[in-house]
Amino acid sequence: MIKVGLIADTHGYLDPQVNNYFEDRDEIWHAGDFGNWSVAERLQKIAPVTGVYGNVDGPDLRNEYPQHQRFEREGLRVWMTHIGGTPGRYALPIREEMEKDPPELFICGHSHILKIARDPELDKMIFMNPGAAGKYGFQVYRTCVRFNVYEGNVHDVEVINLGKQGS
Repeated sequence: MIKVGLIADTHGYLDPQVNNYFEDRDEIWHAGDFGNWSVAERLQKIAPVTGVYGNVDGPDLRNEYPQHQRFEREGLRVWMTHIGGTPGRYALPIREEMEKDPPELFICGHSHILKIARDPELDKMIFMNPGAAGKYGFQVYRTCVRFNVYEGNVHDVEVINLGKQGS
């Protein structure tokens, strides 16, 4: 079993609460828009980070993190990118590859909208967008997610409310 902390759209701000929520995680996955290198460094002190760059990330982050990550954990095929769309309305370049080779878990950020759902059109793939954990954006609440991966499945999904935007 692997314990995962999922976060996105920090935009240069890492809420101190994240350390407490992710301290027992084996890995942290960041779905883009770190905002600056110090967010990545602080997360790496908690647990190893697998991430993708987002549209606000500069060359330092783009050199370390790719645009797309496809990987497997505990038999679960994962695809993570920053700008991915949403079930039924995936971004154009994503949609074509998704139809050819869908993962079992698709993760993206960018919209700042928390959403966890099954995509009934793509072999019941799980879609996750953890919302935005940073202070920038229009979201009402700052959120992140944690879950476990075991024997090819996602278990124990928990949405973490970090507080209202601006708090």
